[in-house]
Amino acid sequence: MEHLPPPAEELALLDRELAGLDLRRSQLLHRRAWLLNALRTPGPPITAPPAPAFAAPFAAPARPTAAGVRTGGAQNVLLTLGGLLLTVAAIAFTLVSWGQMGISGRTAVLATLTLAALAAPAALLRRGLASTAEALAALASVLMVLDAFALHELAAPGTGALGFAATAAAVLSVLWAAYGLLLGGLRLPLPASVLCAQLPLLLWACAERADALVFSAALLATAALDCAIAVRGKRVAVRVTACAALCATGGAGLLIALGRSLAADAPSGAVPSGALLLAGAAIALSGARRAPAAAAVAGGLVAGLAAVAAVASVVAAGVPGGWVVPVYLLCGGALLAAVRAPLGRPAGRGLAWASGAVTAASVLFSLPPVAVSLVGPVSRLGRVWTDAPRDGARGALGATGLPWTELGAAPVILLVVAGALAAAYRWWETALRWAGPALSPGPSVRGAVGAVAAALGWAGITVLPAALDVSYAATVAAQLVLTVGVFAVAVGGLRQSTTGVSVGGLRHGTTGVALTASVCGAVDVALLSLASEAATYAVFGALLVLCAVAAVALDASVAGGPRPGRVVRAAQAVAACAAVGCAVVLTVACGASLGLAAHRAAPLVLAVPALTVLLGARLKAHAVALPVELAGGAAAVPAIGMAAGDLPFLALVLSLCAVQAAGTALRPERRPVAGYLATVLFLAAAWVRLSASGVSSPEAYTLPVTVAALVIGALRRRRDPAASSWTAYGAGLAATLVPSLFAAWADPHWLRPLLLGAAALVITLAGARWRLQALLVLGGAALALDAVHELAPYVVQVVGALPRWVAPALAGVVLLAVGATYEKRLRDARRLRSVLGRMR
Repeated sequence: MEHLPPPAEELALLDRELAGLDLRRSQLLHRRAWLLNALRTPGPPITAPPAPAFAAPFAAPARPTAAGVRTGGAQNVLLTLGGLLLTVAAIAFTLVSWGQMGISGRTAVLATLTLAALAAPAALLRRGLASTAEALAALASVLMVLDAFALHELAAPGTGALGFAATAAAVLSVLWAAYGLLLGGLRLPLPASVLCAQLPLLLWACAERADALVFSAALLATAALDCAIAVRGKRVAVRVTACAALCATGGAGLLIALGRSLAADAPSGAVPSGALLLAGAAIALSGARRAPAAAAVAGGLVAGLAAVAAVASVVAAGVPGGWVVPVYLLCGGALLAAVRAPLGRPAGRGLAWASGAVTAASVLFSLPPVAVSLVGPVSRLGRVWTDAPRDGARGALGATGLPWTELGAAPVILLVVAGALAAAYRWWETALRWAGPALSPGPSVRGAVGAVAAALGWAGITVLPAALDVSYAATVAAQLVLTVGVFAVAVGGLRQSTTGVSVGGLRHGTTGVALTASVCGAVDVALLSLASEAATYAVFGALLVLCAVAAVALDASVAGGPRPGRVVRAAQAVAACAAVGCAVVLTVACGASLGLAAHRAAPLVLAVPALTVLLGARLKAHAVALPVELAGGAAAVPAIGMAAGDLPFLALVLSLCAVQAAGTALRPERRPVAGYLATVLFLAAAWVRLSASGVSSPEAYTLPVTVAALVIGALRRRRDPAASSWTAYGAGLAATLVPSLFAAWADPHWLRPLLLGAAALVITLAGARWRLQALLVLGGAALALDAVHELAPYVVQVVGALPRWVAPALAGVVLLAVGATYEKRLRDARRLRSVLGRMR
């Protein structure tokens, strides 16, 4: 069925008709009400209102007329434009036409205009014309500024402009404040008075060419006035203006004082700036006591930072350069004592935030040495067993050129902060009762405090050997002991997690920190030990035992715990794999110690994968068995890489790997993967051995193997028709096709490629005839690669003879053709995949 008009248009038409009916009904009801009123009212006939324009039954509803401009908005626009025009006219008169009048005329005109503009708002306010009064008050403010300018030009043209401007700003501020208080209905004069009050002290300092401290004092005095106005002002506009001015002047004054305090080279030089910082802190605290909550917190934060800077700058000016940050840290910690002062809860919270900010800044200052201690051992990778560094810990890290005099306080800072946080964690309830209502952290904060304390303690001990510049042996020993300790903490936390035991919320946070620290510490000390042969054996041996013990301990907790988590199982697997990695490093180190070449030491490395095969057979279905076997298999990769430079040893290593894979394939659960891997490795070993022996005709060696393998495969298929063709014929065919294909690609003659192509064609046809997937895929692949090899020279010649634009043009045509028939090609690919999937 076709809709005429379409459904969407018909629906819109019905909506319009219904809207028209509603409008018509409202008009009729209105007319009916008027008629009833006319019938009930005695007296002369009532003039009927104009009858509404009756809409057609199905007329579209009338569109609402555009809303007119609001009366108040239009009035404000007109008044603003008028005030601006009058202001421009007054400025032009003062600057341009001033010289054309005498002294009496000038005074009379400006005085008359100013007095009229000041008097008019009072009358306008009595008549209720507030907007007009505001416009004239703004004009009067501008005229008063022009009066001050004219007074300077007339009465005191030779005096300093900055000093006169400062006096004029002070007078104008007082006059505007009095005018605003006298006419309470005006909103502009009082904020203007506050803004004008920001200038006198600053302009007087500029006029006197004062130094930075005087500027800071002037700004802080202005900020004190702003603070008083912001706290005691009754109008919102006045308080907002004063708060904005307070932030600007107070912030500038504190920054100037802070800069001078940091630049002081003696305690006596830091005292004036410190006094200014304390004054700024007092101003901030006085405002914070009566401010709203958010502003009070900000005020407490600023006051705390200023107080710390004031006291610490005086003390730090007399200590060596490397110990300046600890001074600020101690002053920030002492600031917490002020939390108990009767300042109100928000202000106390701001002081606590200030103490935390100083502590966080001190910790950030101490992190670069930690990064050097963790990343520095990477430089050992290029200098393995060169000799133990004689420059101590800093030489082992490659960081002898760093300014350790300035960075030497880093471990002290980290350990002090860690100790303070640990004490807070230990006596958490006591600390909260002491702090009072200013601090009310959530339940998860305690665990976070404990975790941060553990992280900072580990970082401080890590950087301690470099800061003290102890010997290389002491550095390695300290790092190893630290790694063992954090390993123990991590394993203990994971064992507790399996039993559901939590100690004060410490379980998750500290365990995670300990896990991360143990991994970083193990990698760090392992790289650090590569500088010395003895250190390598000692460290990697200890790490091997440590990882093995950790895996066993976690295994016991998993077996005995009610709910072992994925994190515990993952940590156990990582520990077991790390133990395998340490064993590989030890075997490689043994080969190097025996003076063996890399290819001769490769079979020695394979002892580790052999042990993992035996361990996997012992563990069977254990959760850690597969990761251990995979780690052992990965350990065979460096052995193959070490033997790659010598083909006979490479063949030997591949054969040993194949034997280990075949041994793994004896287990039913590993057979699907390990069996194919063993076959591939055996074939690769045979081909490498033939290549190493200089055999140019590999078919003489591979064909007998292929024939025997195909016969065995045929017998297997006869006994088990459901067996896959890959299982029966894949290995036998690959034993000849792959090496023959490599030989054909390197053969400049035509006979071998021809025979290989014919054999591949026969295999492909046989696979298609009997629907055997292995024959079809292997034969087709060999045939295609052989054809590519034979046709490549001719294709190169043709491409070289054609213009260069032909290749991209052909590529574009192919892409267009594929895109135009994309769905058909996709169906063909799916059909091909389905056909191959149905083959055996």
